[in-house]
Amino acid sequence: MSRSALVGNITAMLDDAGFAVSDRCAIRPKSFDLAARRGDDLVLLKVLGNIDAFDAETGAEMRRLGSYLSATPLVVGLRTRDEDLKPEVVYFRHGVPVMNPDTAMDLFLEGVPPLIYAAPGGLYVNLDGDLLADERQNRGWSLGRLATELGVSRRTVSKYEDGMNASIEVAIHLEEMFDQPFSSPVSVLDGAEEVRSAEPTPEDPDADPDDEHVVHILTRAGFTVHPTARAPFKAVSEDDDRRSDQIPMLTGHSSFTRSAEKRARIMSSLGEVTRTRSVYFTKEQSKRDAVEGTALVSCDELAAIDDPDAIRDLIRERAGEPTEA
Repeated sequence: MSRSALVGNITAMLDDAGFAVSDRCAIRPKSFDLAARRGDDLVLLKVLGNIDAFDAETGAEMRRLGSYLSATPLVVGLRTRDEDLKPEVVYFRHGVPVMNPDTAMDLFLEGVPPLIYAAPGGLYVNLDGDLLADERQNRGWSLGRLATELGVSRRTVSKYEDGMNASIEVAIHLEEMFDQPFSSPVSVLDGAEEVRSAEPTPEDPDADPDDEHVVHILTRAGFTVHPTARAPFKAVSEDDDRRSDQIPMLTGHSSFTRSAEKRARIMSSLGEVTRTRSVYFTKEQSKRDAVEGTALVSCDELAAIDDPDAIRDLIRERAGEPTEA
C-alpha cells in the first residue's frame, strides 16, 4: 500500500470515528501529516509504511508540538525493517507511541485501547497491583507462594503489587491462575505516560535568523514564541496576556508566494482542528486580509505598531474575528 493511500485510509477511519480531521500537511518540512480532534482529545498523526523512517529530530518536534498544543503525538505505521507491527501492541520511537492501523482502529473506532506495549526485552502489560494483592490475600497465599507459582522472586511479586509492569508471559500465567485478567489498558491518548520511557520535552530549537525580527516583535507584544523546525508553520506563540482568551497562535513568515499561500491554507485547517488562530507575516504588503482563516500581516505593518494590544487586534481583525473593546 502506498503511503498516500495509507494516509487516506487513516483519515477515513478517523472521520468514521467522529473526529474532525485537518487537511493533509502535504508540504515540507512536516513532522506530522494530520491533526484530528474529538472532544478534548487532540492527536497529531504521522503515517508511515516503515516506522524506521521516523527519526529522532521528528520525534522531538512532535513531542514539542504536543506540549504546545495539548495534543498527543502518535505514529501509525505498518512495519519495521524486520517485521510487521503486531496488532494490539503499542510501540515507541523517540518517546512517541506507535501502532499499526488495526490497533488504531480498535482504539479510535471501537474504543478499545491496547493492553500490550513493546519495550527492550519483549512485550509487557500494566498490572493492577492492588487487585493482584487482594486476590492473593483472598486465597491466603503469601508473597513467597505466589512467587513460587510464577517462578520469580518474592521481591518481584512485591514490585508487581506496587505497580511494576510485567511481561506478557507473566500476565497470561496470572490470568490462568486466578481466572481473571490483571492487565490495565495503555492510555495512548494521554501519551502512554505510564509505560513510555522518554526524557522531558525537548527544548525549543533556535529561530531561523530570517525570523528573528518577527519573534522579537511578538515577544515584545507579550507572546511566548516557540520556534519549530519541521512543522508547516514557523512557530507556536502563546499569548501571555491574561486578559485575552490565550488561544495559541500558529505563525508563518516569508514572501507571499504560491507556496506560502498553500502553507497558509494548511495552517487555517490546522487552526480549526487544534483550536488555535493562525497568522502569516509577509515580507511585502498583500492586497488580501486573510487566506481562509489565516490572517495576513506584513512585516512592515507589524514593525510599525508599538501597542501590543493593537497587534492582537490587527491579527483578529484580519482573520475576521471580533476585536476586544
